[in-house]
Amino acid sequence: MTLWLAIPLSILIIGGSLFSVLAALGLLRLPDVYTRMHAASKAGTVGSGLLLIAAGLGSQDAAILVRALAGFCFFILTAPVSAHLLARAAHISRVPLDAASVRDDYAREEKGRG
Repeated sequence: MTLWLAIPLSILIIGGSLFSVLAALGLLRLPDVYTRMHAASKAGTVGSGLLLIAAGLGSQDAAILVRALAGFCFFILTAPVSAHLLARAAHISRVPLDAASVRDDYAREEKGRG
C-alpha cells in the first residue's frame, strides 16, 4: 500500500471511529429516546459509512469497493426512515419527552385529528 492511499484511509478510519464513538456517547448521555435515536441514526450512519468506504478502498479491489459503496448508500437511505418510524412508534406508545424538550410536533398533529 502506498503512502498516497494510506493517508486517506487513515483519515477515513479515524473519522469513522470518531463518529461511531460520538454515536455511542449520545446513546449513553442523551436524556430521552428521541434524542438518543437522533444521535444513533445520524452519527452512526456517518461513522459506519466512513468505515465502509475505508474498507472498500483499503481492499484495493473494485468489486469490494462497489459493495462497500452500495452498503453506504443503503445506510444513507434507510437510517432516516427507520429513525422516524421508531420515533413515531415511541410517541404513539406515549414514551415521554425529557423536560428539557421544548417542542412536540406530533402532539399538535394528534390534537388536529382528535
